[in-house]
Amino acid sequence: MTTDFNQPQRQSIAGVLIMFVFSLQGFVKAFWPILLLWIYKFNDANKSYLLIGGIVFFIAMVGLVSYLKYWNFTFYIDQENDEFIINEGVFNKTKTTIQLHKIQQVNINQSLLQKIVDVYELDVDTAGSNNKEVNIKAITYELALHLKGRLLENEGSKEFREEDSINVVATLSNKNKAKSESKFIKISLVSLLKMGVTSNYIKSFFVLLAFFITVFDHIKQFTGRNILNGENLEDYIEESTMVTAFLSLFSFVILAVILINLIKIVFTYFNYKITREKGSLLLSYGLLNTKTTIVKPSKVQMTSITQNFFQKKMNVLHLRINQATSGEKDNHKVAIEIPGCNEPEKEAILKLLFNKIPEKGIMLKPNYRKLGFTAFLTIGLPLLVFLFTRKLLIAELPQVDFLVFFGVVFLGTIQFFSFKNNRLFINKDFIILQNGAWDVTNRIIIPSKIQAITTSQLLWYKNSNIGSLTLHTAGGKINFQLGNFTAIQQYVNLWLYEIETSDSNWM
Repeated sequence: MTTDFNQPQRQSIAGVLIMFVFSLQGFVKAFWPILLLWIYKFNDANKSYLLIGGIVFFIAMVGLVSYLKYWNFTFYIDQENDEFIINEGVFNKTKTTIQLHKIQQVNINQSLLQKIVDVYELDVDTAGSNNKEVNIKAITYELALHLKGRLLENEGSKEFREEDSINVVATLSNKNKAKSESKFIKISLVSLLKMGVTSNYIKSFFVLLAFFITVFDHIKQFTGRNILNGENLEDYIEESTMVTAFLSLFSFVILAVILINLIKIVFTYFNYKITREKGSLLLSYGLLNTKTTIVKPSKVQMTSITQNFFQKKMNVLHLRINQATSGEKDNHKVAIEIPGCNEPEKEAILKLLFNKIPEKGIMLKPNYRKLGFTAFLTIGLPLLVFLFTRKLLIAELPQVDFLVFFGVVFLGTIQFFSFKNNRLFINKDFIILQNGAWDVTNRIIIPSKIQAITTSQLLWYKNSNIGSLTLHTAGGKINFQLGNFTAIQQYVNLWLYEIETSDSNWM
């Protein structure tokens, strides 16, 4: 039995509860200043009556708005015009029309609340908006699969075949047995744990740092004492045990960073399954909030493979797929992450996306001036500032010379390996940019997916024949700086010719 999407459909009746929770959150955010004012301005006698009356009125108002949102929200497919139409609104009605061939991605998600009431959320995204075009918050899993099949099957075809939609639902549904050729990859818990202990050190460190700064700020507000002050620290730590305390703190930070990584990766990507569906990838993952999405090879703009030394030894890597977005700043929001792949799994995914495994071709290296320029910005300028302020810093921090020496060595090592790993590989079918100091990333694009090319050469670099290149795609851009400018221009001419003569659809 299939659903007739040619007629307006409503969400599941459980959508009233979902709407109520989201509306309640919105009202609380909007009216919390009034609530605080009421707490401080009214006396105790008035508070009791107003509290009861306010809660009753508030719940009734939110409930009414939620029901109206549910009742007025309808969606259907205009088969004649190949359009997906959504009507919504309480007092101001809105009609959203999306052409089916412009739909970039359809995701099926389920939050903890939606799990409790056994409904799913369906997001429809195109490349022309910063936000999701459509967000259906409460439909059954079977209806979500059927609608997803209808929306994506219309790509490249004016006439939708009902039997294809039935096949999509039958294949995707967990209640039916998947065909053997659909079984593809499952990221194990062990692989996720490996990724948790070998990635995102810096990001997790700053999250931890922000947490402690917030805690110390609250302690200062309540106690009136700044425990980070040297005099206050002496109250807690004896001078003889300072080294032991420092090592203990350092060990605690390392363990906390690893723990944060583990929790985040396991909760986000738990039970990660990848299956093949008619030449596309079907991804499903999540512990508390589950997400299901489809990756179509024709819509992939850029593929990134990241791996560091430890991950290489453990045979895991991080794969990131960028599809078309409304702007480069939104890439991180819509990029599809596949953590914990091993080499065979990576090659299988790349072969499905590109019909072959991308190979590195002719290599372009950056000029040594790039290393000198970045070293001057990250090391030279800070050292000049330090020389002017050294006398002031010595009085406050006697160990400043050692810290500066350590910082110069650390930054110098990072810049050296970053320069050593920065390469642009070019062959007939692929462009691969390699960069990174510790986490080495290879970004892969197809020349026919390039939307724009920018080349630049500063006046004082003309005699040295070096310049920079930027390749723009709908899924982001790649930059290669201070390479051989003659070689860059030759490849730019070749890519421009290929773009003009190619009949491939980058969307």
